[in-house]
Amino acid sequence: MITSSARLAPDVLMRPAELADAAGFSRSYLRNLDHLRPTEPPRPDDFYTPAGQAERLAAQLAERDAGRVLPWVLVREPDDGSGEPDVVGAITLSQITYGPLRSASVGYWIDVGQLRRGLAVAAVRAACAAADRELGLHRLEAGTLVDNVASQRVLTGCGFAPYGTAEKFLHINGAWRDHRLFQKILNDRHP
Repeated sequence: MITSSARLAPDVLMRPAELADAAGFSRSYLRNLDHLRPTEPPRPDDFYTPAGQAERLAAQLAERDAGRVLPWVLVREPDDGSGEPDVVGAITLSQITYGPLRSASVGYWIDVGQLRRGLAVAAVRAACAAADRELGLHRLEAGTLVDNVASQRVLTGCGFAPYGTAEKFLHINGAWRDHRLFQKILNDRHP
């Protein structure tokens, strides 16, 4: 299990997600509902509650303990050092596979109020470093909606290369959507 954290900005820390983050995720998802809707699958109303987030996090942490998922949370610390840190994003390695493939998928999102600060690039780079050094993976892959140019810039800026388009890949915002696929080769070590 990865326990590493990364300072992405003076006020933003990327650290492993915990069950105690459920209320913070609930507040953040509610605040970002309109921002995330175009790039996410439809969610039931209870997904946005602290209980719904606790259920989601518990499932992710069980998958983490099984070695299949690594969820991180991005938290912004209050300017004056008081109060609870605010969840401003997340990044997850999922579908972690070992053997001759040694690969995972990466997904991330950033709070609408924190865009254009370089947090997505910093988070993807930190996740790539952890996947390489701590997990010994060979490659990472990611997919974006074909019109999500901002996310494509994040990926290419982190060394990912496009390798194709998946037609009707995911059910996003009420319809099956095409995705551009990207990959990054982390190393050429033997498995």
